Amino acid sequence: MISNSMRMTGFASGMDIGQMVDDLMEAERQPLQKMEQDQLWLTQQRDAYREANAKMSEFESMFLDMRMSSTYNSTKATSSSDAISVSARSDADEANYQVNVNELATAAVNISEAELDLGAEVGEDLAGDHTFSTYNEDGEEVTHTLTLNADDTYEEVFDKINEASDGAVRAFYNESSGQVFIERTETGEFNEDGAEIQFGDNTIFTNAFNLDSTEEHGGRDARFTYNGVELTSRSNSYELNGATLQFHQTTDQAATISIEQDIDGAVEEITNFVDKYNELVEYMNEKTNEPRNRDYPPLTDEQRRAMSESEIELWEEQSQSGELRGDGILRGAISGMRSAWYESVDNEESDFSSIFEIGITTVSAVNTPQNDQGKLEIDEQELRRALEEDSEGVYRMLSSRADDDSRGVLSRVKDSLDNSMDRITDRAGRATQTDHQYTMGREIMNMADRMANFERRMQQTEERYWDQFSRMERAMQQANNQYAQMQSAMGGMGGMM
Repeated sequence: MISNSMRMTGFASGMDIGQMVDDLMEAERQPLQKMEQDQLWLTQQRDAYREANAKMSEFESMFLDMRMSSTYNSTKATSSSDAISVSARSDADEANYQVNVNELATAAVNISEAELDLGAEVGEDLAGDHTFSTYNEDGEEVTHTLTLNADDTYEEVFDKINEASDGAVRAFYNESSGQVFIERTETGEFNEDGAEIQFGDNTIFTNAFNLDSTEEHGGRDARFTYNGVELTSRSNSYELNGATLQFHQTTDQAATISIEQDIDGAVEEITNFVDKYNELVEYMNEKTNEPRNRDYPPLTDEQRRAMSESEIELWEEQSQSGELRGDGILRGAISGMRSAWYESVDNEESDFSSIFEIGITTVSAVNTPQNDQGKLEIDEQELRRALEEDSEGVYRMLSSRADDDSRGVLSRVKDSLDNSMDRITDRAGRATQTDHQYTMGREIMNMADRMANFERRMQQTEERYWDQFSRMERAMQQANNQYAQMQSAMGGMGGMM
């Protein structure tokens, strides 16, 4: 091998040897450029597959809601008054209620005046155990023990009261007003015979905080009428036949509470799902029908350096077309999902066994653009009729997860979609995977190895060219030297004559 310092550069021949070698190597490297472009094209295809998988995954995320019965059997709850809000479960009975709130539920609270320094210690006189009581859901007295140390500060005492009550009460001191507050954390009346919070005799509550159980306020149940029947609730919330009423204020007159089937919500959910499906079909049709411009192969780095930004942008717009043209996986996905939509379901307890019976049909093929082939359309009036007639039957026909002939249409569509996504993942991988973990990645690695081997052969070829030209130069230089010697000899002989 000839080093750069030993290469002959055309001094003897007068030729630009370096340029000649470069021109020869440019011709030799044409196959390498083609390999680079093939590798770039494969990378573009891989990324196009991943984009398609992302579109499919986005659509798949909608199946969760579509396979829930509440999507088809949802209810709508309304109140005629801001004083009462209402929500309802999907199984709530349709009905109209008249509700009048006479009294809101309140939490028991005891307030007293006391001069306290929150940072001061309680001292030996107050150290020890102090008791207080609350009442549970069954009206039974629950005694709590507060254990104090002499070096506890009053601020720590209030924290200990909260802990000792197991969350039944909260206590604090308002320094600006000089008042101690102790109150139940729950609204309602738990002790029919007296105060909700009772204090033991000669305790920190009575001696230092000046609290008196007889001065308690609140601790009342909510009182309301339901269709004329008087009811109570310890909280300002009440559940009735699947509906939850929330009281915000008392009312001067009865509020009307309405519970009805939410057909609008179900229609909207199904329509949004079909619209998303149609977007996916249009995208996949576009990708599989997109023409490939073979006159615009992907640009290598060397080609990019010779072009302006605008030229690169225009070129890539053409070179990226047709990356998935005629792709079998995408066409299989479209075909598989279309077949799943059309299949009949064994829905024994309902008259609905196919999507056509609830107003979902295929877009007419007449005068329909190629990219819109296979889309669905909805007759909203027919869909509403089906949901009003048998929403549970619509749900089972679309979303049943059974593994037999009663498997729902959407479950079958999802099966087909998942299979296509798995095939794409096997082929194009995920961004988190290494190249050797998927088919196209291994192909890209093999191409890189071939390119590296080709590059090594090119180095050997270039060295061979330089060797050949260098030998030619040396031969010519030797001939020139011999000629010069002959000329010199002949000149000397002429001088002797």
